[in-house]
Amino acid sequence: MLNLNNVEVIYDGVILVLKGVSLEVRDGGITTVLGANGAGKTTTLKAISGLLRTERGEVTKGSIEFGGQRIDRLPAYELVQRGLVQVFEGRRVFEHLTGEENLVAGAHTERDRGRVSAGIDRVYQYFPRLKERRGVQAGYLSGGEQQMLAIGRALMANPRLMLLDEPSLGLAPMLVEEIFEIIRRLNREQQLTVLLVEQNATLALTIAEHGYVMENGRIVLEGSAEALRENADIKEFYLGLTEVGARKSYRDVKHYKRRKRWLS
Repeated sequence: MLNLNNVEVIYDGVILVLKGVSLEVRDGGITTVLGANGAGKTTTLKAISGLLRTERGEVTKGSIEFGGQRIDRLPAYELVQRGLVQVFEGRRVFEHLTGEENLVAGAHTERDRGRVSAGIDRVYQYFPRLKERRGVQAGYLSGGEQQMLAIGRALMANPRLMLLDEPSLGLAPMLVEEIFEIIRRLNREQQLTVLLVEQNATLALTIAEHGYVMENGRIVLEGSAEALRENADIKEFYLGLTEVGARKSYRDVKHYKRRKRWLS
């Protein structure tokens, strides 16, 4: 469904952030991109969704194709109309609108009120807590409820491909597991294709079928989720496990030099 071919992104005409990124997202699958802060994961999503221009960034080399058509030169609103929607890191709900008003705002491309109503019912089917809190201003919702609302608002656009940026950020572990299970259900029951950017490698590789590891604006490793879970480097740098299964602290790991095969 989605192909990035040797994509380079430059900000302000001088800052090279993505350095030849290539990846594929299979139609109907869940693909994850792992990496530490500053690796270029969010920039990759914004390059796909057409939002780089709002931050003085641009794709300067390579191409991005969605459904077999090149999209890296299209405006963001047209990509939404084609079925490509991004859920931002940090949720970014409309705080002064109610939960249901946020959902209606997510359906701005739909003119049929009946379909909008059906879309809201579908969101409540997956997020019953939002139905209970439908009249509450979004700014007063909990972090987990806001994340559910952000995903629900994206669903209102009837996406074919959803880009999820750090949905686990700032949430309690039980809420994270609940949200990831809903993502899995949406993929399975609604045939929703998902590109998931995450630092929580354990959960991401549990629900994804394929993954990429990004560092310093480059893809340094890729493979099936199962293969990545068993990869010694992934275990150490992203799952916090050594070869013998003992946990390492972040202080120990952050100064550890990456093995040369990462860039081979």
